[in-house]
Amino acid sequence: MKGVILAAGKGSRLYPVTRIVPKPILPIANRLTVEYAFDRLKEIGIHDICIVVGENEPQMRAALGEGRQFDVHLTYVRQEEPKGLAHAVGFAKDFVGGDPFVLYLGDSVYAEGFAKYAERFRESGCANLNIVKEVEDPSRFGVANVIGERIVKLVEKPKNPESNLAMAGLYFFGPQLWNVLPTLKPSWRGEYEITDAIQALIDTGETVLAGIYHNVWFDTGTLDSYLETSAFLVEDGTLVDPSSTVHGHIGDKVVIGPGAHVECDLIEDSVVLPGAHVKVSGIIRHAILGGPVSSDGDVDSTILHGEYTE
Repeated sequence: MKGVILAAGKGSRLYPVTRIVPKPILPIANRLTVEYAFDRLKEIGIHDICIVVGENEPQMRAALGEGRQFDVHLTYVRQEEPKGLAHAVGFAKDFVGGDPFVLYLGDSVYAEGFAKYAERFRESGCANLNIVKEVEDPSRFGVANVIGERIVKLVEKPKNPESNLAMAGLYFFGPQLWNVLPTLKPSWRGEYEITDAIQALIDTGETVLAGIYHNVWFDTGTLDSYLETSAFLVEDGTLVDPSSTVHGHIGDKVVIGPGAHVECDLIEDSVVLPGAHVKVSGIIRHAILGGPVSSDGDVDSTILHGEYTE
């Protein structure tokens, strides 16, 4: 089995930080976001991984290389235009060949691995097994309608959901996927949806299964979700790299990266990126800070990167 990580997105909800640092290599708890994907794939025996990149390709290659330092082997393919997940995965067809593979969304972080789901996929012989999770607001997600273990219908961001099982960003596929991708049409969003590809598998009589995930899953793409993920990974405590310096009180849920320098009255529920130089006359709260940042007052509920200019 091979791995495919989708990492071509712009990460616009984390601008301006992701104008400087592509989201897949943005540190969370002082590790690159994509390292958590590598961990989960290696746990199920996958070391041969294709990363679908976009305009972030030079930075991604510079940061990850061939993957040796992460005990993986990386192949890069480029999606020139963001036309959806099903469009992106199509660029990995030559890499995957006729093998089964795991499709992993590069900004997802999971508290638990997928060994039992990989085993179920292998033993079932199904065309597709999707990780799904019960959520309070399924209208924000692709939603799976399930009978028993089988997925019988998928709806992308339904206004009136018939199920609370959200697609949770990890998919096991057999080579049957390649038969349906050419049949897809753009959705109302103008994108080729992975949910439409899976629905096409269902409509052509293939077996599609749901693997219900019971642990915590994070999408790290917004300020709130990024900081929530960071706090979870440090167990609501602090992680201050020994090479950084901090002048001020450090509260809970704080991560300060290597080589950073911070001056403030108090910092809490925040992340300071590697090499940042932060000087705030007041409190830093609920923020992501990178580069040179200075303020004569509090910094609250914001994302700043001093190296980015319009």
